[in-house]
Amino acid sequence: MQCPAEDRGMEKLKVLVVDDEERMRKLISDFLKIKDFETVEAGDGEAAIDVFFAEKDIALVILDVMMPKMDGWEVLKTIREHSKVPVIMLTARSEESDELKGFEYGADEYISKPFSPKILVARVEAILRRTGVNQDEVVQIGGIEVDKSAHSVRIDGKEIELSFKEYELLLYFIENKGIALSREKILNNVWNYDYFGDARTIDTHVKKLRAKMGEKGEYIKTVWGMGYKFEVDEKA
Repeated sequence: MQCPAEDRGMEKLKVLVVDDEERMRKLISDFLKIKDFETVEAGDGEAAIDVFFAEKDIALVILDVMMPKMDGWEVLKTIREHSKVPVIMLTARSEESDELKGFEYGADEYISKPFSPKILVARVEAILRRTGVNQDEVVQIGGIEVDKSAHSVRIDGKEIELSFKEYELLLYFIENKGIALSREKILNNVWNYDYFGDARTIDTHVKKLRAKMGEKGEYIKTVWGMGYKFEVDEKA
């Protein structure tokens, strides 16, 4: 399994850019290279799968939805069967149902075309920032264990499968335990300041996170009219 949190020393982080428009691939790649990323490209879904499994050190995937041979949804589902590598979905459609579908399949971000390449690169950096090489701390609270270096979460000793964004959200809650957090504050800190989504994105992720956490999902309390608060029962 590929792990974007691997310590690659001084090597450049590699991003797979998948889009059937060569001009779009070049635009994204050029902006990423300015920020010292290495890029590899694919022009359709089947090629994307081939490149993904041929390259063993891809740190993040930027994936267009509408493509020939295999669409972005199928590519994402295939990747998720083998890897937790962060995936940013690109699409010309902006319907809420599409965005929710992307998150359901395991996307970490969802960006509608047209978009600012600078904003896209900022989101790439934000996603990778918290997979930094110096995160070797293990956080334990109420039967939950978060291993930052392994980018894994265990509940009562059993590992649970979380998407990258679900992991970030849980870690943010734990690091701010006992504090009532507004949806705006969560968006700013977990999705980065340049995320233009709305509160429903947070609510969707919280619902999925709670479900995956089982009984421990009750630690995430709803603060009506505001947002959420992570609170561990004293007996936990």
